[in-house]
Amino acid sequence: MIIKNSNQRHQYFEACRISVEILKQLYDKVAIGVVPIEIDQLAGKLCEKYGVKPAFYAVQGKKGIYGYNTCIQVNDVAVHGIPDAINPIKSGDLVSIDFGIIYEGLYTDHCVTVGVGEVSEADKKLLRVGRESVLNATKQAITGNHAGDLGHVMEFEARQAGFDTLKEYIGHGIGTGLHDEPEIPAYGQPHTGDPLHRGEVICVESQVVAGQPKVKTDNDGWTTRTRDGENAVMFEFMVMVDNTKGIIMTPTQDWPLIKK
Repeated sequence: MIIKNSNQRHQYFEACRISVEILKQLYDKVAIGVVPIEIDQLAGKLCEKYGVKPAFYAVQGKKGIYGYNTCIQVNDVAVHGIPDAINPIKSGDLVSIDFGIIYEGLYTDHCVTVGVGEVSEADKKLLRVGRESVLNATKQAITGNHAGDLGHVMEFEARQAGFDTLKEYIGHGIGTGLHDEPEIPAYGQPHTGDPLHRGEVICVESQVVAGQPKVKTDNDGWTTRTRDGENAVMFEFMVMVDNTKGIIMTPTQDWPLIKK
């Protein structure tokens, strides 16, 4: 998707505004004692209220159709977490909410992670580095740069802090479909990878892990967790490529990383 005029820009930014507004209410729902499926159910109700469709619902996977409105990851679950219907959120948990909508044929896709209650210092650092590394990568979403310029920032900053990034799951273009070109891995070298073009809409994301960057998928075919059981965080921003800096379309960067 390349935004070519002011009408397209207004329409897509309106889609992002609605998506962020819904995600904020899901974020606000995160609390000790809440079962993740309750957050997913709220997402469904809010999509109906706003007259939009959940972008993830009915996506085809290796083991069938995805039947939820969100992906919710807790602690060692790194990506594609089916919302837990049994275990409530407890103090010290790291909770990621990955969410998107379809508005007038346009897709959104973004993610935040928040620590709940008494969070360890190590996990506070993981949260800070996870978000900051992705935010700094968005600054490289400049016309003429390449995907590797963004990926290098995410991987370098994670490793400098003693963490790492997953390599199997990557950022991507987005528009009239959920996943499009270009590919935006959370690793790479400057001046390599797909070139970026002015007006292009991309999802810049990274799963930052406290341990080894190796994962395994549960029998449900979706929920993917770290093999060593170490915690993971995920942050994702939709960004429009521009001439001087990337323009963040889903501004969640000021939301508190810890909820008491």
